[in-house]
Amino acid sequence: MAKKAMYSEEAERRYVVDQMTIAEIASRLSLSEKTVWTWKEEGEWDKKRRQHLEQKEAFHQELYAFARALLRGITEDMAAGEKVDTGRLYTLTRLLPMLVKVKDFEDAIKTAEPKEGKARITEDVVKLIEREVLGLGE
Repeated sequence: MAKKAMYSEEAERRYVVDQMTIAEIASRLSLSEKTVWTWKEEGEWDKKRRQHLEQKEAFHQELYAFARALLRGITEDMAAGEKVDTGRLYTLTRLLPMLVKVKDFEDAIKTAEPKEGKARITEDVVKLIEREVLGLGE
């Protein structure tokens, strides 16, 4: 039981957030794969992993909506002959490169091979997202 108290949360984080396989987690934490599989089933890690990925997708959708609303407001101000706030223009220019990365991410997801009959994100795609979109692992 002490093993579970020491390693279960770390193993879950690696599975859910880091998208590591059971074998990788077992190897890195010096645990048996059977132990990690048991924890995965008990803790419903697959469900948590799906929720984590859905939250990332929801963020991308919100980012697109925000950019569209910002651009629409700037365009309307310009069409009305009003001075456009430089802060909004700056925000838009900072947001555009992120949108390109998000689009690349979405394209990578669409081209990734589905596993087990379901469309899933491969580990390579997740690592690409973390590095390119979220700026992690640099």
